[in-house]
Amino acid sequence: MTAPGRAPVSAYVRTLNEARMIADVVAAALGVADEVVVVDSGSTDGTQRIAAASGARVIDQPWLGNGLQKRAAEEACRHDWLLDLDADEIVSPDLATEIRALFAKGPPPEAAYALRLVTQPPYGALWADFSVASRVKLYDRRKLRMPEHRAWDQLEMKGARAGRLAGDLIHHSFTGIAQAADKLNKVSTARAREARLKPYPVVICRVLAALPFYFLRHYLLRGLWRAGVYGFAISMNSAYGRWLRDVKMLEAHYRAGRGPGAQAAGKSPR
Repeated sequence: MTAPGRAPVSAYVRTLNEARMIADVVAAALGVADEVVVVDSGSTDGTQRIAAASGARVIDQPWLGNGLQKRAAEEACRHDWLLDLDADEIVSPDLATEIRALFAKGPPPEAAYALRLVTQPPYGALWADFSVASRVKLYDRRKLRMPEHRAWDQLEMKGARAGRLAGDLIHHSFTGIAQAADKLNKVSTARAREARLKPYPVVICRVLAALPFYFLRHYLLRGLWRAGVYGFAISMNSAYGRWLRDVKMLEAHYRAGRGPGAQAAGKSPR
């Protein structure tokens, strides 16, 4: 039975050493979800204790990979309607109200709903009018599931239509440029390792020429020019993180024996 004032929704969060924000994430999610399930892969900073004290149900699950970890979370939830949250995403009061209203008259008409993912940078105001992403985060697991993949963790829509909600999911995605760079380095390693390897000529072209385009995509198309000098710096960092994936794919080709770098791959200096 759903608690009064909440929607028949289970929110789930994957964690590993997320003590910084997990209490706020759980508290905000419980403003709309009937339960919050935290799937933890071995935290050593008190994340599990903090999450449980904040009202979450905590499950120990060794890391399976991005999509597979979310699959495990899906299976652990009590409700069929799920809210996919990262450990740095806060459900705003407006979004909570909107989700409750969506379920007030019974099951929603769509199989899934896209949310506005709005960045709260560590310095300055909320980026509410630019660099806003749309992510399908609220969905019915009877109709849609996360991919069984180690790297990819976005819903497989398979032709299903997603509705849209107007409330903000506030994303505290980084604490500063050092943490953002470290995060992008780890993500690029996982994506380069798990994604299908691009053909060698394509990778060469991307390594040589794609970096400026990655920068312009963030700075101009996503509007980070509106964030001033800091927006320029974040755009540069994000572009570099994306470019690193290409370089790591180039190294994968070298290890496989393709390209001039292959001759030196795996050999120790004399």
